[in-house]
Amino acid sequence: MKFVDEAYIDIAAGDGGNGCVSFRHEKFKEFGGPNGGDGGRGGHVYALADPNLNTLIDYRYARRHEAQRGQHGMGSDMFGAAGADVTLKMPVGTLVADAESGQVLYELLTPGERVMIAKGGDGGFGNMRFKSSINRAPRQKTPGWPGERKSLKLELKVLADVGLLGLPNAGKSTLISAISNAKPRIADYPFTTLHPHLGVVRVGPEQSFVVADLPGLIEGAADGAGLGHLFLRHLQRTRLLLHVVDLAPFDENADPVVQAKAIVAELKKYDRALYEKPRWLVLNKLDMIAADERVARVKDFVRRLRFKGPVFEISALTREGLDTLVKAVYQAVKAEQDARQPQPPEIDPRFVPAPPHSSESES
Repeated sequence: MKFVDEAYIDIAAGDGGNGCVSFRHEKFKEFGGPNGGDGGRGGHVYALADPNLNTLIDYRYARRHEAQRGQHGMGSDMFGAAGADVTLKMPVGTLVADAESGQVLYELLTPGERVMIAKGGDGGFGNMRFKSSINRAPRQKTPGWPGERKSLKLELKVLADVGLLGLPNAGKSTLISAISNAKPRIADYPFTTLHPHLGVVRVGPEQSFVVADLPGLIEGAADGAGLGHLFLRHLQRTRLLLHVVDLAPFDENADPVVQAKAIVAELKKYDRALYEKPRWLVLNKLDMIAADERVARVKDFVRRLRFKGPVFEISALTREGLDTLVKAVYQAVKAEQDARQPQPPEIDPRFVPAPPHSSESES
């Protein structure tokens, strides 16, 4: 299935039904009075966060979505039926914004979350609403109110705890396939990853986190070069970034330090908040470096990069160092989750009831 993480749609809630002007006509009832009912409410348009969806492909080709209008009021005190609502299923993590102003209206962050994105118009009043002691035979009615109409931009930002960052061919796809249940395409040429992949990493019973593998970045990505700039938004909701670096690039003239600095510069240029997220360094493909050269190669890289955060040395292909990396990532994610949990309010000891006296102590 083609991956689509951005779409534009037009939605229209249903108009309300018109009120009715009618009078009661029965034999031997000379003054039956008004009995025109109200119009029905127009249908609403809802957005539903569906955990079974992972793309906005359904809205790339179906742009217009309309709810049913309410029925008109009728005689004999009959109100019009409400119009049927429309529910649009979207992936969890979808951001709904106004297409013209760009203002964010809603965010679907919880599976099963349901929000009204367009309200149906109320039905108009029938003439029975205008009956009074001085107006026994009203002929007034009101039309139904129009439903809301909007042009919206849908933008999907995947919900992941950890995001993999790096150049094409840095080994991100091999890494996510080695530590999670994700099965991305892996090949010996760049740009094999064309859309984000999510994988669940199991650390132990009821201990897991979600990792996202994105298309590789290249220099100039923030200005639109390559594919990675199209998916940088998916890193904005992650808690931790893993900067995967290829210590043994195919091009012997390529300098991994220069490449790593270029990626960090693109990150900073794209979004300052994204640049300031916690970022760890993951030095990959150690299996392609001679054992007696690894220590010196790693020390020289970290010294020249002037990196102050955690550094992990791994080989995604041979799974060397992956256990240490996974456990450390889980501890960091869990600590961040615990820090966000609301703390219970402190209880003033003056208001804590004293324990009841036992009969033995009284005796």
